[in-house]
Amino acid sequence: MWQRFTAIDLRIIGHYLGVLIVFAAVIMLVPFITALLFGEWEPAARYLWSIGIALIVGGSLRFLRIDQARLTRRQAMAITGFAWIVLALICSIPLFFSGHYLTYLDALFDGVSGLTTTGASIIIDLDHLSNADNMFRFMMHLLGGLGLIVVGLSFGLFGKRGGASLFNSEGRSEHVLPNVIQTAQFIGRLTAVVIAIATALIMVVCLLAGMEPARAFLHSLWLAISGCATGGFTPMSQSVMYYHSFVLELLLMVAMIWGSINFVVHAEIWKGRPSVFFRDLETRTALLWVGLLTVVFTAALAGSSLFSDLPALLRRGLFMEISAFTTTGFQVITTNQLTTVLASGAFLTLALLMAVGGGAGSTAGGVKIHRVGIIFKSIVATIKESLAPDSARVVVDYNHVGRRILTADVAKGAMTVFILYVVTYVVGALVGIAHGYEATTAIFESVAMTSNGGIITGLAAPGMPVTLELFYIFQMWAGRLEFIAFVALVVEIAASVFPRNLLRRPR
Repeated sequence: MWQRFTAIDLRIIGHYLGVLIVFAAVIMLVPFITALLFGEWEPAARYLWSIGIALIVGGSLRFLRIDQARLTRRQAMAITGFAWIVLALICSIPLFFSGHYLTYLDALFDGVSGLTTTGASIIIDLDHLSNADNMFRFMMHLLGGLGLIVVGLSFGLFGKRGGASLFNSEGRSEHVLPNVIQTAQFIGRLTAVVIAIATALIMVVCLLAGMEPARAFLHSLWLAISGCATGGFTPMSQSVMYYHSFVLELLLMVAMIWGSINFVVHAEIWKGRPSVFFRDLETRTALLWVGLLTVVFTAALAGSSLFSDLPALLRRGLFMEISAFTTTGFQVITTNQLTTVLASGAFLTLALLMAVGGGAGSTAGGVKIHRVGIIFKSIVATIKESLAPDSARVVVDYNHVGRRILTADVAKGAMTVFILYVVTYVVGALVGIAHGYEATTAIFESVAMTSNGGIITGLAAPGMPVTLELFYIFQMWAGRLEFIAFVALVVEIAASVFPRNLLRRPR
């Protein structure tokens, strides 16, 4: 039976949310220092009082005294579910007062998009945004890409007792190292190393292109963070097209692919066992899935005037395909070209790539290729069972950091999340259609929001209908939580608001 949130539950949830809000205030020091370094006094003042607001709110919540017992699963899921939207509300404050958003809801949209690494943006005049505000946008990507809980654990914010429950509630059930704190710290260190390398390489490209050193460093750092976190924000409104560099695009493709690989597999490669990567179910499923859609995508692009020659096909087509599969959202074609020049087959292929997404336990969004592999394995198991004698025992196994047996619970879990994603894709498309938009663009936009894909068709734009904007915010939030924590949170809230007998399980 679902239970109401008790006063103790609410105090515990409030306390942990306070810890995260205070940590958000610490994160705001990065854009504040950036503003001071570049003499941006108005943004500096804005981030200073935003830090004050966050400290007051977070500090007040932290005064809710709790015992140090281990968190229950329901408390952990509630903390995780609330954390993404509460931090977005706090992070949207300095963005809104930058003057680059029509309404606070638009700033909230970008805050949610940044934290969930969706990468869709409805900012106005991005090209003239301050360095401080840009730095904050990419810090949100870094925080959200690694996971709010993972980052918090790596800094020791939650301790060992509450850490395990919170780690699992964020959809990361696999440990790279013996405990969750060590796992979180490994993820943080590995990401920092890769971002540093990517920043250095991209900076060389920018310097050779004639960009001044300070600007080259900032753009390189921001692109490296966005690529490795599979986020999709860029400092310029033209996205990656602004740089006109094939080498830079190659570097970003490597960063995006790195970000879409499960951190557990990264750990095995780091330990000198690269064969694990090639045997893994995710890798093999990804190769089959992407290979199949590449054939379809290439055939659809061949008839397009934008991709009439082989170099253009390889450069733009491959980049867009990787950007969609990793749910990053970088673009090397304009939004207008996306909707008017691409053939409908290529257009929907990108949507399918975003819908499935990258590896579980990575920074990518979507259903996750691991779940698709499990579902196909379960289909194979069903076929084998139907053909086998009644006395036979059918066992289907798969490789994921070792040999594993496919159980009914694993298959059921994968199918449940898959169905929830598909239902949300469909409902989001219907919401877009109800607002008067074409079906294909409404489908594409719905998939981009729920999968945290970020490649958008222009439906999400300044001045969009409020109801559509709110639903897109909901989709980004629910998709980042991978629905399990979200559904649990909704049911628990319903159990607290409505009489308990309405939610009683049937006997």
